[in-house]
Amino acid sequence: MSSVLGVSVGAGAVRLARPHAGSVPQPGPAYDIQTIPVGRKPVEELTAEAIGVTAEATPDIHATAISYRSEQQARALREAMARQQLANYELVPEVVAALEWVHRTGEIRGISSLVVYDLGSSGLTVSVVDAQNREVRHSERTSDISGDYLDSLIREQQIASGRIAHPQDPAGLAALDALCREAKEQLSSNTAVALPSEQGLVLLAQENFEALIMLAIESSARMARDVIVRSDRPVHGILAIGGCARIPLVAKVLERWMGVPVIVPAEPETVMARGAALLARPVWPVAPPAQHSQPGHPLVAVPGENRLDDADLAPAWLSAPAARGERRGVSGAVLAVSALAVLAAIGLGLGYGPQVLERDSHQQGEGDTAVPTTSVPRTTTLDPSIAVAPATTTETVHESVAVPPRRTETTEDQAPAPAPPGPNTFVVPGLPPIVVPTIPPLFPPPR
Repeated sequence: MSSVLGVSVGAGAVRLARPHAGSVPQPGPAYDIQTIPVGRKPVEELTAEAIGVTAEATPDIHATAISYRSEQQARALREAMARQQLANYELVPEVVAALEWVHRTGEIRGISSLVVYDLGSSGLTVSVVDAQNREVRHSERTSDISGDYLDSLIREQQIASGRIAHPQDPAGLAALDALCREAKEQLSSNTAVALPSEQGLVLLAQENFEALIMLAIESSARMARDVIVRSDRPVHGILAIGGCARIPLVAKVLERWMGVPVIVPAEPETVMARGAALLARPVWPVAPPAQHSQPGHPLVAVPGENRLDDADLAPAWLSAPAARGERRGVSGAVLAVSALAVLAAIGLGLGYGPQVLERDSHQQGEGDTAVPTTSVPRTTTLDPSIAVAPATTTETVHESVAVPPRRTETTEDQAPAPAPPGPNTFVVPGLPPIVVPTIPPLFPPPR
């Protein structure tokens, strides 16, 4: 049968809550609670490793919920879980997890607005929440009042009494702090405690303990009252959680200062872990959508699928290389025809057109009689792209036509000039003679 796992991340300990085998998550004592003290390793790393080990040892866990205090801690938890390659989990705020538990147990039935007083080993968090909507209206935290501070008060009192020698090294000091913490926890249910140690006997009665911590607890109550005033919302109860909520003096002082009922659940240090177990839901990675190549659909690359190349991603107005080659061929043919037309126009503009028309009219009247010409041969070197036509004695050279300077040979040893081209013909260097069709006169000759 599948199970769930709830985790709370504290500064002093990481707690894992799992319903007993074969039971569903529900309020009550049917939970296996595992407490892992925090050492030198970061608490987020310890949490991720503990979850990974538990998941391997208990394969039937199908959902995990982790309670967190702040967004900074949530980011650190995500990073630590990613390093452990754990993905089937969700993060829930500590206040939400605690409210889930007391809602299920019915301990805050009829209370619409309350104060969550969380006194743990590293500090005190006071939150004004809407119990129905489970929304935090105002929250403040301080590290001036904490479980560690209460432990230090016991330690200094025991050293001052002369029964305990002051430790000489940090290891001895840490051992004495742990012993004072154990004495504090035992005084939650006993009237006196005596614990031996290497430095001496830790001996403390409940009356002495309450007198020792009274000022600190009253300071925490004053802070809670100030938070309520700053939230500008009335409250109808106080929910005391955290390890220090076990101390009977805490509930007494809070009720005296606030004038509202104080609710202390059983095992208040595990409330957030058990509430997280109630909120645990499976979180599976969502499969990425398939690729869409139709217009209007986004292109999503799916692992294992065929990827689109650059040609598929090109805009529609860009044609394929083959199509561009075909258009180049067509454009080349068009340019060749256009060049011939331009050359013909240049020839007509240089004065060859009237001569052609005149020769054509003489040919029509005299048959095959040759028409004498008054043109003189000219040896001029032109650019190959400009047509060469015979020039007449009345030819006008336009300076706007940019051509290389002419070289005229006047020596007697000059070779005879080639015969002038025939009618309707002009020559382009490097090309065969081009015959221009006869153009009929646009206007009839005058009678």
